[in-house]
Amino acid sequence: MFMASSITGFTTGMGLIACIGTQNAFVLKQGLLRQHLFAVAAICILSDILLISAGIAGLGKLVNHWPNLMDIVRYAGVVFLAWVAFSSAKQAWIGNSQLDPSSDEPPRLKTVIFTCLALTWLNPHVYIDTVFMIGSLSMPYAGAEKWKFAVGVMSASVVWFIAITYGAKVLLPLFRNPHAWRVLDGLVAVMMGYLSVYLLFAPLP
Repeated sequence: MFMASSITGFTTGMGLIACIGTQNAFVLKQGLLRQHLFAVAAICILSDILLISAGIAGLGKLVNHWPNLMDIVRYAGVVFLAWVAFSSAKQAWIGNSQLDPSSDEPPRLKTVIFTCLALTWLNPHVYIDTVFMIGSLSMPYAGAEKWKFAVGVMSASVVWFIAITYGAKVLLPLFRNPHAWRVLDGLVAVMMGYLSVYLLFAPLP
């Protein structure tokens, strides 16, 4: 049962984290330019762990005081996931997502840390994905299963950010081609569409 909950959490987290946005574009660019990789990956991973934990623990406490919140969060989550699926499908269709690494002078570590923190903690989508969405998607699980799900999501964050920082150099020729982004957007659209249906019909404890 641990594996089932954790695998579901891992695939869910990977689907949400892989959405193309300002944070991922910055992290991938740093990876492609080989600049301050450890600091960038560590900030993103630790931030995700804190936010995911807050989403799962905090939402549960609110639900205990306001039972109707479960239904509100469920349907709001369904709408948001469906919107992300539609947006990703649209991006995949028109193909206007692209990364353009520049050849500017390498920034100082302090500047990179500040930028990474700002893109992580001042980005509303980060809170939606981690606190709100992960919290709502964890609702079908109770007790220890909820935290097994969380471990899977956190593992996805670790794998993703290590991959796009330290592994980005291998992907440099690929992601200079906008068609690669179209494939990624298409995969994200399928995952988000599936999660919206799952959240709509999944029984809650």
